[in-house]
Amino acid sequence: MKKIIITVDGWSSCGKSTMARQLAKELNYVFIDSGAMYRAITLYFIQKNIDVSDNNSVLQALSNINLHFENDHYSGQNVIFLNGINVDAQIRELAIAQKVSEVAANASVRAFAVAEQQKIGELKGIVMDGRDIGTTVFPQAELKIFMTANQEVRVNRRYAELVAKNPNITIDEVRDNLAQRDYIDSHREVSPLRKADDALILDNSALTPNEQLAMALAWAQDKING
Repeated sequence: MKKIIITVDGWSSCGKSTMARQLAKELNYVFIDSGAMYRAITLYFIQKNIDVSDNNSVLQALSNINLHFENDHYSGQNVIFLNGINVDAQIRELAIAQKVSEVAANASVRAFAVAEQQKIGELKGIVMDGRDIGTTVFPQAELKIFMTANQEVRVNRRYAELVAKNPNITIDEVRDNLAQRDYIDSHREVSPLRKADDALILDNSALTPNEQLAMALAWAQDKING
């Protein structure tokens, strides 16, 4: 059976990673969370007080960053390591979410991450989610999915995820953060978030996780068998 590349792009808090991870598991493919890569870079920049507007500092920092994924035996999921340290939990915090779009908009950061992602995808048989995977990283991908959902649905999903970790967070903070990330993601000069011309739209505002997985799986099987 031939292997293909599947890209899953879309707005923040549309459940891209969850769906992409489930799809990869069903197909016995490798799941790559590209957002985790940008979040890990952001964590490093915060730790080292890197000024994103200073490109020399950015390039120096990137030269000291090593990212890789490993399978976590307890969860069965791929987790990201930054310079040999498992940072998968740290990168999910709000402080990272508030900074990651700004860091990801930097041209040098994107060039670094895209090169890493393309290396991972050379053997195909992967599902990768992000913002520009179907347009910039793998424009030749056999299946491109663009996920979207109603904004308030996205806000409520993100709030439910964050409030479990930080009971003091407000839904207005989450709404403002999502609006800010949407604007930066779609207006940045380098690889802005947009739907690839040949991408299939998956609006999951009213879908259950099982329903959206079934839809994506049907699309994938059609491409694999086609």
